[in-house]
Amino acid sequence: MSLQVGLLTIELFLPDAQSLKDKRMVLRAVKDRLKKLNIAVAEVEHHALWQRAGLGVVTIGHGRDIVDQTLAAALEEIERTHPGLVTRSQVELIA
Repeated sequence: MSLQVGLLTIELFLPDAQSLKDKRMVLRAVKDRLKKLNIAVAEVEHHALWQRAGLGVVTIGHGRDIVDQTLAAALEEIERTHPGLVTRSQVELIA
């Protein structure tokens, strides 16, 4: 099996955020929940906007199935713990 790198790009809408501090609190909670999945998460877009965030989630694994399952689990965890925040998501396989 070959190593696969997967990238999940997620756009979030944070309607209750009234400041960048509010936004960071929500993003920190999301990132903390995703730590158990052994993935890397970073804010990659909309840094200065209060109510929008773009996250990049990356994982690596032996085979496409494992990478797909891990990224799907990350998206499900966000939707389960913070329903309605995800406005767009896209998965890309690299390598």
